[in-house]
Amino acid sequence: MSPLTIDRIWQGLLDTLTMVSASALIAVLAGIPLALILVLTAPGNALESPRVHRVLGALINGFRATPFIILLVALLPFTRLVVGATIGVWAAVVPLSISATPFFARIAEISLREVDRGLMEAAQAMGCERRHIVWHVLLPEALPGIIGGFTLTVVSLIGASAMAGAVGAGGLGDIAIRYGYQRFDTTVMAVVIVVLIGLVSLVQWVGDYSVRRLKAR
Repeated sequence: MSPLTIDRIWQGLLDTLTMVSASALIAVLAGIPLALILVLTAPGNALESPRVHRVLGALINGFRATPFIILLVALLPFTRLVVGATIGVWAAVVPLSISATPFFARIAEISLREVDRGLMEAAQAMGCERRHIVWHVLLPEALPGIIGGFTLTVVSLIGASAMAGAVGAGGLGDIAIRYGYQRFDTTVMAVVIVVLIGLVSLVQWVGDYSVRRLKAR
């Protein structure tokens, strides 16, 4: 490969990392509160509200059921409103984060539900307030599962970012389509695939290692 091609792949990797990092951050910041609301408003919990639980659950399921490529196109007007463009790295962050947030929220909800209710009841019996129970009991106990879910979310985002590259978002997907597929350069395609596999493997290893460390505490 020429130095120019290597530079393009490197820039594509940086663009992919930017898209995935920004989208993952938004997914965490929005997903954890959504998961807490789903858990706390469920029947039998502290803030029981069947209506809120049903409506929020339906919205999350709706976004999760929509294929990413359709969501990408459907959100073009909203993307233009938010970032002022419909192509480029930051334009891709909008649909990526909207797609990843409900996915992560459901995984975090499952982890929160698996926390032993006896721990929360014991904390409540000791006079802890609800917010203290959430911050000092519920979230810490669910953290290994949340980290595992976050790892899965990041891996999904890497794949989705490559898909977004096919419609002008940039990143490794764009490099593979423009300089690999359209120019019949199998070397570029192979290198992009290897880079994506390596990136996914690294993310998965870091996530698994973090979960093991948390469980060993």
